[in-house]
Amino acid sequence: MGKGGYKNGHKDYPTYTWDEVGEHTHMDDKWIVVNDDIYDITHFSKKHPGGARLISHFAGQDATDAWTAFHDHKDMVSKYMKPIKVGTLCNDKQVQIKRDFRKLREKAEEMDLFKVKTPFYLAHIGHIIALEVIGYLLLKYYGIGWGPWLLAAAILATAQAQSGWSQHDYGHLSVFPNSKLNHLMHHFVIGTLKGASSNWWNHRHYQHHAKPNVALMDPDISLPYVFILGKRLARVWGEKKREGFLPYQFQHIYYFVFGPPLLLPTYFHFENIYFVIKRKLWGDLFATVSFFVRWFVCYGPLLGGWGAFWFYMLVRSLESHWFVWVTQMSHISMEIEKDQQADWFTSQLKSTCNVHPSLFNDWFTGHLNFQIEHHLFPTMPRHNYIKIKPHVEAMAKKHGIPYVSKTLYRAFADIPRSLQEYGELWYDAFHTTG
Repeated sequence: MGKGGYKNGHKDYPTYTWDEVGEHTHMDDKWIVVNDDIYDITHFSKKHPGGARLISHFAGQDATDAWTAFHDHKDMVSKYMKPIKVGTLCNDKQVQIKRDFRKLREKAEEMDLFKVKTPFYLAHIGHIIALEVIGYLLLKYYGIGWGPWLLAAAILATAQAQSGWSQHDYGHLSVFPNSKLNHLMHHFVIGTLKGASSNWWNHRHYQHHAKPNVALMDPDISLPYVFILGKRLARVWGEKKREGFLPYQFQHIYYFVFGPPLLLPTYFHFENIYFVIKRKLWGDLFATVSFFVRWFVCYGPLLGGWGAFWFYMLVRSLESHWFVWVTQMSHISMEIEKDQQADWFTSQLKSTCNVHPSLFNDWFTGHLNFQIEHHLFPTMPRHNYIKIKPHVEAMAKKHGIPYVSKTLYRAFADIPRSLQEYGELWYDAFHTTG
């Protein structure tokens, strides 16, 4: 539209309509909108700390609520964004749901729900270390008979699962007020305590949060030649006669073989190592190696080299069951689609469901049973989800958006049930279309 200039020593930016912003969605020409300001991220995306793919998912769209959700030090981040600002939005009539959600976030801030209870996280990391010590001492003093061996594996798998929830907290910058401390602790927990890469986790997980259950954007639903997910996508693949490595109509059965038992011990190991070496993340590699050195120094003398290896694989497989069921219970049965460019609140609630809160459910899932609240406010300390929950439910009711909450059993049962439904839709479309 109008040309920009300078007014009173400040740059007078041109204004653009949403239609004009929507034209800039290409690899060599990408714009996003944050708080009605327009930014050209074409070159900046390659330097973006969260990765080029993450920020590019919002090309041509309003990224305000995602930007607010992921950044703690907004004033500092805004300064870095000034050089890439190219304009402002013309006559943006915010829909009511966007205004309401931003008011909800302000309410959460007024309630101090982004402030941390330090004893909570000290107790959590303390019980992880206690479990690690108990598992080791059990083998050391009671021998390697089947009883102590299996019990130690279960205890150590519990420690690893809880370490997973712990690194998730630090990865979302929700523990320390200082981002650097969160990053350092994240490197320590996921690297030294779990044997994985912090940068690899960030690359995957932040894309999932930005566009949950969105095909081609959310890596957590991107296993197209093993599982077909989503009602409409299953029909489309069937109509196009697209097949996977395995027959999708049986995916609810082979899920129990290739899903929970193998994801962490096999696929994630290879993906993690490939990612670290390809990007030359030597610090992450060092942290990962430190985990395995610690493991074999502790368990090699007790079990022998191969014994320590197979004991590790058993622990990781047990943890994998825990991880897969918990992380998939809130998404697999919800809407899975191509990008609908919905507002932040709507997109998160349509793709996410909760599991009813209880002391056990909260501990067992690392508070991911409050998945809706976590997706809306990813930097909020998890012990505060219960406090914002009623306000989220009230907003969902006001706008007629289902707020789905289930029992733990129902959430788990809905995973294979949904896989079966998607597989049957694919099969019917595959065999009934010409």
